[in-house]
Amino acid sequence: MSAASQPIRNRGETTPPAPTHVGIIMDGNGRWAAARGVPRALGHKAGAEATRRAIEAAGELGVSWLTLFAFSSENWRRPADEVRDLTGLMRHYLRHEVGQLVEQGVRLRIIGDRSAFGPGMQAEIEQAETVTAGNARLNLNVALSYGGRAEIAKAAGALARRAAAGEIDPASIDEAALAAHLDTAGMPDPDLIIRTSGESRISNFLLWQCAYAELVFQPVLWPDYGAEHLREAVAEFHRRDRRFGARTG
Repeated sequence: MSAASQPIRNRGETTPPAPTHVGIIMDGNGRWAAARGVPRALGHKAGAEATRRAIEAAGELGVSWLTLFAFSSENWRRPADEVRDLTGLMRHYLRHEVGQLVEQGVRLRIIGDRSAFGPGMQAEIEQAETVTAGNARLNLNVALSYGGRAEIAKAAGALARRAAAGEIDPASIDEAALAAHLDTAGMPDPDLIIRTSGESRISNFLLWQCAYAELVFQPVLWPDYGAEHLREAVAEFHRRDRRFGARTG
């Protein structure tokens, strides 16, 4: 950040801490490509560059957890050539970007239904998670073949099976029990959810976890997203009065 672009602070003023967990719905690759008259595959490739910038910016801001919505369970309904381009880009990322994640101290985890991918892709996911497992500067979750409703239904089914088997008392099932069976078990809930492209919906992303998240919708298309946009979203987060259902006065 240049000196001219740094926020002006009064003497003695401290920078507020970054939100612990930020989730981003990365939207707008297709519209970015259409506006330039280029194939959608180039939009997705440009979106991958924006992903690199967002990861780097999150680490610099002090974000501890970053969850990126990369490929939804509904995205399988897209044309076969686009799905092929997207999955090919994911595989390229897993093969060639892991070294950069290690250098940046980033731990990678994949959430979602990885069984929807072939054995080769699943093996590459596991390898990337293993290689980065010792990193602690930033926890990066990438949601692949992910849907919030399916995640909740899967957790409920797991609890039902355990209750039917006599492993747990059905009366003991509470919010904590269900949360422990989600893909994000052991992770903090997101403080801030960002969606790009100007759309104002969360599209089945972290439905359970975002109960008290602050939502920020930004008009920028994802391939144009940069560190300055993440800083703006975090600044908006700090302007919010978070009461979690209580009253402050």
